[in-house]
Amino acid sequence: MSKRDYYEVLGVSKSANDQEIKRAYRKLAKQYHPDLNPDNKEAEQKFKEVNEAYEVLSDPQKKSQYDRFGHAGMNGQGGFGGFEGFSGNFSGGFGDIFEDIFDMFGGGGGFSNARRTGPRKGADIKIKVDIEFEEAAFGTEKEIKVDRTENCSTCSGTGAKPGTEKQTCSNCNGTGEVQYAQKTPFGQFVRVGVCESCKGTGETIKDPCTKCHGSGKERKSRVLNIKIPAGVDNGSVISLRGEGEAGDKGGPRGDLYVYIEVKPHEIFSREGNDIICEIPISFTQASLGADLEVPSLDGKLRYSIPEGTQTGTIFRLKNKGIPSLKTGRRGDQYVRVVVKVPTKLTDKQRELLKQLAEESEESIHENKKGFFDKVKDAFGN
Repeated sequence: MSKRDYYEVLGVSKSANDQEIKRAYRKLAKQYHPDLNPDNKEAEQKFKEVNEAYEVLSDPQKKSQYDRFGHAGMNGQGGFGGFEGFSGNFSGGFGDIFEDIFDMFGGGGGFSNARRTGPRKGADIKIKVDIEFEEAAFGTEKEIKVDRTENCSTCSGTGAKPGTEKQTCSNCNGTGEVQYAQKTPFGQFVRVGVCESCKGTGETIKDPCTKCHGSGKERKSRVLNIKIPAGVDNGSVISLRGEGEAGDKGGPRGDLYVYIEVKPHEIFSREGNDIICEIPISFTQASLGADLEVPSLDGKLRYSIPEGTQTGTIFRLKNKGIPSLKTGRRGDQYVRVVVKVPTKLTDKQRELLKQLAEESEESIHENKKGFFDKVKDAFGN
């Protein structure tokens, strides 16, 4: 049976670079590895085919010869042939790939897992804090309660009953690792795994602490004061280093991340560092102009609107918004006025409005002529 093109086997183009070829090989070697496909002859054959293709395409000299002459130019150089006598020599770029493959089975091929007996940082904690709109604008301080693990107060984190000590694990002799022989298509390899007796610590506890039951940890509630800077918004995160869960083996504590959620305001909405509000004005105020009382984050302000102000007009109050977290410079406040039309009129008010309409030469029963002219222009009538 004729051999398939090596590029086709790995699923790459002839212009593929070394990294693309290696990446394709890693994926296929893991997919068809015999240990993941026991008693699957088809997978075993594909695994051999993939390795043969990679042996050629990962070697610049062999690749060049293959590109020129194809399989005929290899003279038996390409491929591993049988696997039984494979020597386990990982030169030529195979070492890191085999290490990836054997990592799936807990280590192997002489590649020892890193021991986990040294100091380890504790886990991080995430909490959410609700604040008012004004607190987000000007900053505040909050008292928060955090439930976290700490070193046991009875055994000082050792896990052993006071007056006793931990002992060296007899199963792994304190290494935290045990070795297992593993047969693979490449020959027999030594797999190194975590010791089950001591869970990789290298130590066992004969008399565990009665309070923490040998864990060396206990749950406690702590009250912390945090400063929330001016300008925070929904989704802002404040990090407190070293306020997370306790570490292991003398490792540092994790970190605490405080996620801010700002409550909505009755009057103001926010866009970046600017705030927006809407205030109602009367028909008379809009027509004659007025000196308005406008709410702001700094309290009530006076603002004069000109006569003839239309509904929807927006006025800007400079530097009355929210401070920037980066610069501290405040945004602006935008005030949108809405003219409120009275729904109930007295007879006198109605008569005065009629007089106003007559004075303005307006009809109260039909639209202005100019409006219908615009409609005709729009529809071409």
